[in-house]
Amino acid sequence: MINLVIMAKFVKPICTDRNEVLDNFLDGIIAKPARRALEKENINSLEKLSYYSENEILQLNGFGKNAIEKLKIYMKENNFFFKTQN
Repeated sequence: MINLVIMAKFVKPICTDRNEVLDNFLDGIIAKPARRALEKENINSLEKLSYYSENEILQLNGFGKNAIEKLKIYMKENNFFFKTQN
């Protein structure tokens, strides 16, 4: 029992790993759930984001219309745009 208490002090809970965003890409622009969704898809730059359409990004868990609108504004300010649907 004592060994478990000692181990608990050094083991990081698994649930905290899932809630962390590893980099600061779009920090302050969109909410963490949307940022985690992009990170999960390895989208970590505006250039990579521009390879996707709005509808493709909306399909990601954690994204909604509010996040898309914020992204469109931020992307436009930086001369990037979502891929157009054919």
